[in-house]
Amino acid sequence: MKVLITLIASFGLQAATALPQPHNSTFHNPILPGWHSDPSCIFVSEWNNTFFCTTSSFSAFPGCPVYASADLTHWDLASSALNRPAQLPQIQTATTSQTLGMFASTLRYHDGTFYLLTAWLYKPNNGTQFVLFTTKNPYDDSSWTDALHVENPKGRIDPDLFWDDDGSVVMAFSGAPIEAAYIDLTTGKAGEPFDMWNGTGFNNQEGPHLYKKDDYYYLLIAEGGTALEHSTTIARSRSLKGPWESSPHNPLVTARYTDRYFQTVGHSDLFSDANGNWWGVALATRGGPKLYNETIHPMDRETVLYPVSWPKGGWPVADPVEGTMRGPLPVTPSGEKRSPPTFMGEKDVVDFQPGTSIPKQWLFWRAPAKPESFTISPPSHPNTLRLTASKANITGDASFKALDGLTLITRIQTHTFFEFSVDVHPGFGKIAGDEVGVSVFVHQDHHIDLGILVEEDSADSSRNMVFRCRATDSSIALSQLPSPVVTPVPAAWSKSPIRLFINGINTTHYELSAASASKSHEREHLALLPASLVGGQLLFTGALLGAYATTNGGNHSMEGYVSRWRYTPEAQEIGYGDYVWNR
Repeated sequence: MKVLITLIASFGLQAATALPQPHNSTFHNPILPGWHSDPSCIFVSEWNNTFFCTTSSFSAFPGCPVYASADLTHWDLASSALNRPAQLPQIQTATTSQTLGMFASTLRYHDGTFYLLTAWLYKPNNGTQFVLFTTKNPYDDSSWTDALHVENPKGRIDPDLFWDDDGSVVMAFSGAPIEAAYIDLTTGKAGEPFDMWNGTGFNNQEGPHLYKKDDYYYLLIAEGGTALEHSTTIARSRSLKGPWESSPHNPLVTARYTDRYFQTVGHSDLFSDANGNWWGVALATRGGPKLYNETIHPMDRETVLYPVSWPKGGWPVADPVEGTMRGPLPVTPSGEKRSPPTFMGEKDVVDFQPGTSIPKQWLFWRAPAKPESFTISPPSHPNTLRLTASKANITGDASFKALDGLTLITRIQTHTFFEFSVDVHPGFGKIAGDEVGVSVFVHQDHHIDLGILVEEDSADSSRNMVFRCRATDSSIALSQLPSPVVTPVPAAWSKSPIRLFINGINTTHYELSAASASKSHEREHLALLPASLVGGQLLFTGALLGAYATTNGGNHSMEGYVSRWRYTPEAQEIGYGDYVWNR
């Protein structure tokens, strides 16, 4: 067995110091576990030899996360480029779609400024804008600028940023062929698009990134769609306008037509470290082709790392992505410390103490329409999170509008095996339909819920509370969904907090259970539901774990209170029967 070891390192704007020379060492994928698709990464020596990555966020908020690492294997959430509705006010009202939002950003650093260029999709057809955020401090949410709208000449996705030697800025974007245009980063104006490269014969040419090395322009793209035929390919030219020569080693990375555990490998970015070693990141999905075809991959597309050999004047070459790999990982100087410790993949221990804030790695589904619906430690209920119920449940209905809001707060599921638990305080409602619970949430059309529900109107809600376990999966008929499981809450539990549990017990199922918080070891098993209900091709987003409150359509106010939020990682499966255990 392999054990994850928490390393501590520091970040900050300091003069770059000489680093110890690396030697090949072992690392495990994914490096950004859980839903982290479409990665774009850079190395910035001026920021203490730090690596920075961003991934797609779609409708989750805060959006466009920026992660930081000293060693490529342990990552902090440094900031979120989209962290306040005022940056792009339309995000609160533009769409109720589940698969739109912020797509496939590019992160770059130039002359002391960080640039994050992304595609904002707000309509199912012909509703795409390019927006640019910038900052001079990637650790400060408030320093990210409001969105600059950059012209999208062809209504495409996946914009890239590249500075040529003469200072001009080129934006490549998806298409058959990949196209590009010169842009003005002050005004957002784009010039006339020009054709680049059409790839190697597969469809869905997207995710372009440009580099210049050894007097060649290199164009990296994704091909084959984001499913089992996904790949990363590369071409080069002496001129941005071609002709382009395809690498004889294409595809650079892929898993198509294999039975590897990491599938859908593609949509890459390349960068070099302080020692001149090249690295690639890509998205990938765990479980092998069998689980993929059975739609059993609730964590969806994750970020993986692979070493790249790129000789002078030659082509980049990479080994297939695996759960365990070796490469010349950076060695951080001894004695460095990192603060604050918001490590990706670590446990949550949150008790909602007075004066604290919602952890910055937690996510809402869309920017909250009513931020006051999430209040930490109100005077009447210290050490709780007050959830002011939304009228809509977390599925919504045909009349649901984005501004109606959802009272749902989540974190990313980052492990194959885990335990998530929250204490719910009884007495929260007196009208039938009032509900507080926990959820495995991919989006409003795909989620698994364990709620405490007021079943009938009563002056004393503790007398008519039930546990309700149910699943929502819009891709299958209602008759094929597991029937809701309704179980009375034991009378002895009704006067003290009730602990709700979600456990990832294997790659295929979630277990739902409950206990009195005072006797949490005496659990009542409630349901075992298949992960296929929240995993599947083209959902785009991955599993989130969180708490919700709703009146289920009732036109009245209701406040629920939760406390003792815990996420305990247990293990990652990184290959068939190959595990990395947390200790």
